[in-house]
Amino acid sequence: MRRLFLSLTACLVVFVGASLLGLILSAPPAALVSSLASPEIRFAILLSLGTGLLSTFICIALAVPIAYSLARYDFPGKRVATLALTLPLTLPPLVAGIALLLFFGTTPWGRILEEAGFAVVFTPLGIVVAQVFVNLPYLIRILRSSFVAINPRFEHVAKTLGCTEAGTFLQVTLPMARPGLVAGTIITWSKAMGEFGAVLMLAGATPMRTETLPLALFLNISTGDLNMAIAAATILILISLITLIAVDGIDRDIVVF
Repeated sequence: MRRLFLSLTACLVVFVGASLLGLILSAPPAALVSSLASPEIRFAILLSLGTGLLSTFICIALAVPIAYSLARYDFPGKRVATLALTLPLTLPPLVAGIALLLFFGTTPWGRILEEAGFAVVFTPLGIVVAQVFVNLPYLIRILRSSFVAINPRFEHVAKTLGCTEAGTFLQVTLPMARPGLVAGTIITWSKAMGEFGAVLMLAGATPMRTETLPLALFLNISTGDLNMAIAAATILILISLITLIAVDGIDRDIVVF
């Protein structure tokens, strides 16, 4: 039994490693370096970094209070709220993208935002909106699990010692949830960098305007520029690898899925 399980694990590791390494090595090194230095790939990197960081900060600002509310408070409709906030996590990204496209493109709310100078459809702002919509439920789920794992007695003791509710949250609860918060933040950022389906539907795939790294890969493979597509894929693979190493180094006991 042990030998069978270990053999299966080894085969899968070799398959995954060979597949990804084969992708990176499939382009000549000179062509890969040239593609990585191209203005298009540089633009895609900067746009992905900027929108990924912004959407991650927004996710943190929203997920922390929402996750704490779901973990600690009882209120009418809590189960419905939990299901509604989790639903985008299970939706295919293309479905989430078209829902956002219709919401911001055909409703009065979308027109009001556009008239106010905050056009969402087919703009870089749409990239941020799509990333938040897809990734926020994930971060909420991680943080909710982190808050649930903290014994409420620590908060009660802090309050009996004169700490306010806000002070208890900031000085006791949030520091104890730090490993989950940091790990969830890192993976949320990584997922934002790699988001494709929802971004494609809402922001479009306009070169040098809404072209993130996944869209650069898609556009270049569609036009037959394999080297440029491999360059974008290589960067995304490196981001994923660095993310996993970072999360593993924070706390090996954190469950992220």
